[in-house]
Amino acid sequence: MSFSTFVAAIWNFTRIVLAPQIRSSRDAAVIFRQHLGDVDREHFMVGMLDQKNKMIGINTVSMGSLTASVVHPRKVFKPAILSNAAALLCCHNHPSGAPQPSQEDRALTKRLVDVGKLLGIALLDHIILGDGSEAYYSFADEQML
Repeated sequence: MSFSTFVAAIWNFTRIVLAPQIRSSRDAAVIFRQHLGDVDREHFMVGMLDQKNKMIGINTVSMGSLTASVVHPRKVFKPAILSNAAALLCCHNHPSGAPQPSQEDRALTKRLVDVGKLLGIALLDHIILGDGSEAYYSFADEQML
């Protein structure tokens, strides 16, 4: 076995066996908050999931200003398509602190749900993180998907 094959096998083992399984919006919020850290700008991220809802990757789609981030559906779904994801989680932060969705957040979420249906990649949730606290908003928990 070559070294590169060995490294690939270890990486696949780690990704498949040790990847966290997402069972709730809280699980997703915790993972995204760990990934995001303490940033002062709005970031929009996607989490790709396999068929067992295990996280197979996180990608930052957009980094914006203090109050906005430009997000296009093709940039959201590209990493999901490339990683053969079965489903998708979206997350962005509100550096201002309040995790309540804006009208733009609601419109984007609806558009992403529609695109996901077309592509066969379900959008399971869109989570908005507040500032440094544990506060978050889940579109799935609020039946907004």
